[in-house]
Amino acid sequence: MNTVGVNGLISIIVSLVCIALAWWALQQVKLDLVVRNPKGPQGKLLHVLLAVVLGRFVAQFLIDYITWSQMIRYIF
Repeated sequence: MNTVGVNGLISIIVSLVCIALAWWALQQVKLDLVVRNPKGPQGKLLHVLLAVVLGRFVAQFLIDYITWSQMIRYIF
């Protein structure tokens, strides 16, 4: 049971860090080319949603990679 809790905590931390990194990286994207008013509430919401989606995809990849690397020890 302790392992499940640790894995859950690691998943939460990795997800939050990846979302924060995606937010930081998306600061360089010029949304004014796509969105009429990027400074308005809808533009900011789009920015947050893009950061969450991108961060979640990256986090899922990293979490899967960690899980797969832990499974390698069962080969031998």
